[in-house]
Amino acid sequence: MIQFRPNAEKELLRLLSKQQTHPLVRLNIVSGGCLEWTYQLTLADTFNPQEETAYQFASFTLVLPNAAIPHLQDLTIDYAEDLMGGGFRFLNPNAQQTCGCGNSFALSAGAAPNLPPDDCAQSG
Repeated sequence: MIQFRPNAEKELLRLLSKQQTHPLVRLNIVSGGCLEWTYQLTLADTFNPQEETAYQFASFTLVLPNAAIPHLQDLTIDYAEDLMGGGFRFLNPNAQQTCGCGNSFALSAGAAPNLPPDDCAQSG
């Protein structure tokens, strides 16, 4: 099960409150980024029950593509602000490698980076 730390939930609620539509939060992974996969956290209007699973949290509904669920099992999402600004942080126990940008991960320990280490911040 995916978990949201209080700061991540607070930020999602802030973003949702500014929207006239988009009552759903969609989490997906796409090929690419600094390593094999990049997280995508977006607001959504639609839900396809044949291809996605919805999880009800206290304050919002999270939608995940069925194909991504095994790679996101036990994921913890946090939100933090630092000198460079705020952003969601993904703590994935399934990741064998993570990138310095925090938005990219690999499921295999030997995955080669797609970008030089100095370019990690540009891929998120």
